Amino acid sequence: MSIASSNTSMRVPAGFRNLLEGLAREVLREQPTDVVAFAAQHFQKLLEEREAGGIDPVAWGAMLED
Repeated sequence: MSIASSNTSMRVPAGFRNLLEGLAREVLREQPTDVVAFAAQHFQKLLEEREAGGIDPVAWGAMLED
């Protein structure tokens, strides 16, 4: 089975880099034994904050990246 190569370039969505940097900072600070569970909890907390009417971390990160 062959896969045709593509000349399309992929772009990182706005705010994504900032989200990953925030996660990396927290992982380094907390040193969790289960990084995947920690990441899930981290992003769940961000989602709950956004839904509670707080700031949207993706929108905020996109502003910082500009």
